Amino acid sequence: MSTTDDSFTVNHETINIPKTSLREKWWHIMDSWKIGIIPLPLFLLAGTLIAIDCLGGKLPSDIVVMVATLAFFGFACGEFGKRLPIVGKFGAAAICATFIPSALVYYGLLPDVVVESTTKFYKSTNILYLYICCIIVGSIMSMNRTTLIQGFLRIFFPMLCGEVVGMVVGMGVGMALGLEPFQIFFFIILPIMAGGVGEGAIPLSIGYATLLHMDQGVALGRVLPIVMLGGLTAIVISGCLNQLGKRYPHLTGEGQLMPVSDGETDSAPDAAVSSGKTDVTTIASGALLAVLLYMLGMLGYKLIGLPAPVGMLFIAVFIKLVNGVSPRLLEGSQVVYKFFQTAVTYPVLFAVGVAITPWNELMAAFTISNLLVIVSTVSALVATGFFVGKKIGMHPIDVAIVSCCQSGQGGTGDVAILTAGNRMSLMPFAQIATRIGGAINVAVSLLILSKFLA
Repeated sequence: MSTTDDSFTVNHETINIPKTSLREKWWHIMDSWKIGIIPLPLFLLAGTLIAIDCLGGKLPSDIVVMVATLAFFGFACGEFGKRLPIVGKFGAAAICATFIPSALVYYGLLPDVVVESTTKFYKSTNILYLYICCIIVGSIMSMNRTTLIQGFLRIFFPMLCGEVVGMVVGMGVGMALGLEPFQIFFFIILPIMAGGVGEGAIPLSIGYATLLHMDQGVALGRVLPIVMLGGLTAIVISGCLNQLGKRYPHLTGEGQLMPVSDGETDSAPDAAVSSGKTDVTTIASGALLAVLLYMLGMLGYKLIGLPAPVGMLFIAVFIKLVNGVSPRLLEGSQVVYKFFQTAVTYPVLFAVGVAITPWNELMAAFTISNLLVIVSTVSALVATGFFVGKKIGMHPIDVAIVSCCQSGQGGTGDVAILTAGNRMSLMPFAQIATRIGGAINVAVSLLILSKFLA
């Protein structure tokens, strides 16, 4: 065998080796090396341009510059969280994207011009509300309609029983530790069952800010750590349930909630088939649908006092159940949802961390008494789901894992919980437990609180 720079000969046959051009190497770097969703060269360029502005003493707060700034810092913090050993797989990216900026601001490690511009942009544009409406409407429209209906019928009763028992046990443990009943319920138990961050903690903090006349950042700072700790507890319990299922196979359906006959499935596919050709006008219509539903939620808040994000969620569920929008518009809403979930989450979390999340309040929430209440609440909720599910003829371990998702950190928490439990097929029901269950908890509790304070 003989060789040259770009070919070699085998059995008297010359085989050419295609050279990789400099252009192709550059394209490979652009496509393969990323920080979050940002190609590494663009990430480095963004960092350089931001540094130049900071050295000049002024970072513009207009939307063009802030898109690059929030993306740079948000995805850097998220990437750091993803790469942490062990905890990186359990939602650490979202935690880091929120808490690291808060700590950097508190300890003076983030340039003042970045803090000032980010805070001004966040508070003047209300970007958080745009994010909330697109995430909530898109996520509901992405759910399978048949599964949504069947999920209510199959899982609602164990969920309800679990929440009642969890609340009672959590209140009992908290009062035994000497905590105030109001603080136990509204700032520990309710955040655990609120449905995560975007659909739970943030609307909850908005409601508290309005009803209790407190700063939203302070409210969010007290609620967020509880949400994270509740989700972590649920992940650990889900992993234990998976091991229990391996030891006692008769207690689990390996991803099926109820025993099914041969040829049947646990959930039915949606009748609407995606065309796979979602055009720009359809995507724009999906975004407009989300904005209009949020405006309806704002109208509902003026009329009955229900927080706009929660009211919007109820309207979106109703529209989904009655087939109120066409399949193409559903596709548009789903694309908008995926875009915001992928491209906007970490930048928004960075802005939230900088602008309205005080680090000292976060640290004050990490106490032994809070941990005991959280663990006891989640454990009681899941145990109740297990035994009630078994009593009504469902697979108890699978029901219990769905019950874990009632304490999850939104969609990220659902993925982590179902991964730990090796039951990813339960995702549609996890979405119901997280989004619908959380919304009901938040809505009812805030409605009661508003009447109590009236």
